[in-house]
Amino acid sequence: MVSSAPLFFRDVQFYIDVLVVIGSMVVQAVAFIHCVTQRGDGFQAIGTLPKGAWLAILAVCMVLTLLLGATGIFGLVGVAAALIYLLDVRPGLRDLSDGKGFW
Repeated sequence: MVSSAPLFFRDVQFYIDVLVVIGSMVVQAVAFIHCVTQRGDGFQAIGTLPKGAWLAILAVCMVLTLLLGATGIFGLVGVAAALIYLLDVRPGLRDLSDGKGFW
């Protein structure tokens, strides 16, 4: 059968999918690890969801991304949840403490 796509199209698509999954898992793992290392009372002080809720959200999203891939709807929701945590909650927790630190 004649195809207009090059012979290596599937290989390139596979490697791009693997890179997207690895990138999304790194972002989600960083958010999860940061959430685990924070104190629970800080979440209430900045007016966001409790620590347990964030841990559950991030853990479920990581599992769904691993099982279903990062390009599906659940993978995209997982990356969005991790980015919301990293870009909204993390700076609030950092400002609540002394503002210094590695994270």
